[in-house]
Amino acid sequence: MYTALLSTSLTLSGYLRNKLESDPVLGLLFNPLQGGTLSVSLQTHEDMLTTPLNGLSVWLYRITRDPDLLNDPPIRLNPAGYRQAPLPLRLHYLITPVLTPAPPNNPETAQRILGKVMQSLYDHAVLSGADLVGDFSGTSTVLRARLEPMTLEELTRIWNALEQAYQLCVSYEVTVPLIDSDIVEQYTPVTDAIPSYAVIVDEL
Repeated sequence: MYTALLSTSLTLSGYLRNKLESDPVLGLLFNPLQGGTLSVSLQTHEDMLTTPLNGLSVWLYRITRDPDLLNDPPIRLNPAGYRQAPLPLRLHYLITPVLTPAPPNNPETAQRILGKVMQSLYDHAVLSGADLVGDFSGTSTVLRARLEPMTLEELTRIWNALEQAYQLCVSYEVTVPLIDSDIVEQYTPVTDAIPSYAVIVDEL
């Protein structure tokens, strides 16, 4: 399905939102039933500040092909039809706390939020079944989240591209949502075989 990108983003952000809202401390900030006003958004850090919106930015900033699955064979649809293998992807998310003057103790709150995010994705790195939302809901899709070992220079380049001052953040790679191909090829199955005979001789 071509909505794999959106469904992955909604699944990841929804899972993190649930973990933040259910936390005894952070739930006071994120859970609207407890008076929380912070949100989990797919917007960039800058867009959230412009809105204005406080909380956690889960921003999809890079998409790459998964080289380990590029040679998967076509999918057989019927005896005469094949669909081109899906496009395997790795999605890269920049996860950043976004806190304007409220709430108080912003550095401590930002670190607490990031700590909860990292704990949640460390304890539950595979998202499937009831975790899935969007068009993935009810499917057998499996998403795997991995903390990317990015250097400060690599992260700084991202913030320079955004023309924003560097913010405390982490990057996660999520695999493998697949985008299905629309290319279907039909082949005429073999119905008759004509045997032939020959004599095998040694070459001189």
